[in-house]
Amino acid sequence: MIQRLHLCTTARCFSTTSSVQAHLSHIGREPIKVPASVTLNTTQNAISINGPLGSTSVPLKPFVKLNFPEPNVMTVAVESPSVKEQRQMWGTTRTHISNAITGITEGFSVPLYLVGVGYRAAIESDPRGKTEGQSGQRLHLKLGHSHPIYVPVPPHIKAEVPIATKIVLSCTDKHLLGLFAAKIREFRKPEPYKGKGVFVGREQIRIKSVKKK
Repeated sequence: MIQRLHLCTTARCFSTTSSVQAHLSHIGREPIKVPASVTLNTTQNAISINGPLGSTSVPLKPFVKLNFPEPNVMTVAVESPSVKEQRQMWGTTRTHISNAITGITEGFSVPLYLVGVGYRAAIESDPRGKTEGQSGQRLHLKLGHSHPIYVPVPPHIKAEVPIATKIVLSCTDKHLLGLFAAKIREFRKPEPYKGKGVFVGREQIRIKSVKKK
């Protein structure tokens, strides 16, 4: 009987410890290093970030708290980590702020590879110019279709074509960069039989073998 009581007590203690750990965000509690070239302005609803490559802002929930325990160091916290919404936004907000700081100091870039016979890309002037919020440039793509594909380059994206089968996209916003890269990939997704398509970054696919009857 004594042994059973001891096991139950131990189980309760272990359960309590697990409950406490479940309320912590391993990503959210990590401090963010703020370079000296970056200036921050916080309000109740957002944080403005200015750096060498431009400026941006990240919206903040009312329960998110920003602290500066040391010079050039920022931490993110929430009022009640036990609340599911606050616990989820804790790590998300920290990631968005960290990405914004990296974007305006170093920027983000991603390569796209065109794999396939006759697949080509070129950067050229857009006949529409810089009207309608465009950058004045467009991508001319040949991806095995019966017609060429023209993709206008947004003003916040920098596109380069070092060789005919490679496109390099750059942007200060990681999310917008990913959206534009995904848009180009949609025109010819990588297929698993011949391995042709538009590959983003280090994307790889498993080639399937065709069964012969």
